Amino acid sequence: MRPGPKNSITDIAGLTVGHAQDEGLKSGVTVLLGAQPFVASVHVMGGAPGTRETDLLSPDKMVQEVDALVLSGGSAFGLDAASGVADALRAQGRGFDVGGQKVPIVPGAILFDLLNGGEKNWVENPYKALGRAALDAASDAPVPIGTVGAGTGATTQTLKGGLGTASLVLECGATVAALVAVNALGSATLPGTRHFWAAPWEMAAEFGGLGQGPLPDPSEEPYPETRLGENTTIAIVATDAVLTQAQAQRMATAAHDGMARALVPSHTPMDGDLVFAAATGTHPLPDPVWDPLRLGHAAATCLARAIARGVHAATTAPGDTLPCWSDL
Repeated sequence: MRPGPKNSITDIAGLTVGHAQDEGLKSGVTVLLGAQPFVASVHVMGGAPGTRETDLLSPDKMVQEVDALVLSGGSAFGLDAASGVADALRAQGRGFDVGGQKVPIVPGAILFDLLNGGEKNWVENPYKALGRAALDAASDAPVPIGTVGAGTGATTQTLKGGLGTASLVLECGATVAALVAVNALGSATLPGTRHFWAAPWEMAAEFGGLGQGPLPDPSEEPYPETRLGENTTIAIVATDAVLTQAQAQRMATAAHDGMARALVPSHTPMDGDLVFAAATGTHPLPDPVWDPLRLGHAAATCLARAIARGVHAATTAPGDTLPCWSDL
């Protein structure tokens, strides 16, 4: 396996990504848009998720494809970002046809960033407009990472979080990639160091090239320093492979291994950790037994790398409550 040419989820043909953020709000929205509707599913491992339209992503539901996926800050208020995206897509004539009416299918997930030092005293919910702006900004360029989009106000246990992405091209020719907003109760780095937990999966010094660092003490209990409710890491793993919705769900499930590799602890009762899966279906898999297994492994690897890249690329801003990795 090797990274794609952009090391980005936009290495998958037909997928575009847009960000919108408000620096004063210290929050933002990221949209993954398909040129055509794409197969999607989801798997939730955290104990405190915030979601929209995730029930219809189960393999037994009628609608098998979606138009876009949305990652947003803002806690429950951020769910309105998907409404802005859906309104804009409907105006473009996109959506599931129901008797001549177009209903865009836009699942979304949110993270909690209401206590990060930003201005939260809005009169009108800003996330619907941010969702529309993120959609308008969607392109197939390499995805900007760090303090952008849904990662604008993200934090981890000890450092600012951020928005990250990474990709891999498998030997069979399929591409797999991840896009993640890192806002975890846990830490992305080993205690007291700049070394990332995800270091064993790093490629080409993409998040500093520092290596593994000191071995962790397995007897040490986690001691989270964030307050309850300040958490949730939300991600999308995508591929150009031909997958059923059930296979996409299995890829999302496997991708959670990458979250556990990169964040310690992860999947806590206070995190809403969630992974969407997307499959554009342009690359048939030559081996229907083993290639889906390889897709899951690649998705986990991409997600671990994307998490570290998002934290590594975070930048300082006025009012920050935590340092950036580059400040250490």
